[in-house]
Amino acid sequence: MKTAAQGVKWPAGAGNDSGMIAEHILTGRLGERIACRFLLRQGYDVLARRFRGRHGEIDIVALDGDTLVFVEVKTRASREFGEPWEFVDWEKRQNLRRTAEDFIARYGMGSRTYRFDIVAVIAPGARDEEIALLRDAW
Repeated sequence: MKTAAQGVKWPAGAGNDSGMIAEHILTGRLGERIACRFLLRQGYDVLARRFRGRHGEIDIVALDGDTLVFVEVKTRASREFGEPWEFVDWEKRQNLRRTAEDFIARYGMGSRTYRFDIVAVIAPGARDEEIALLRDAW
């Protein structure tokens, strides 16, 4: 059996390349990168990106001073279907809370105060790109 190291040529689109990733996933990742840079400019210290716990994923975990902040990033091409933060419903908030508890337990941060923020990115990469921070969203 030949391996890639032995010169096997894979067809275009095979493997883990961006051609196989759905457009909305790529847009979300772009929004996360934009949000991360934005938070750094706001003085946050980013500790982790895409933290996976038993109940889901947290886009960004950061420190704002002494406060641990769990950030949900919502990226939208436009406001046609509403404001980005309107898509963080009760169920999503509960999963984020449980995942935050996983992070706190895993890294021994139970003594820190914490909060949940939302960063909304509208029209990522466009000239009219907008970024909004909703602190202490719930």
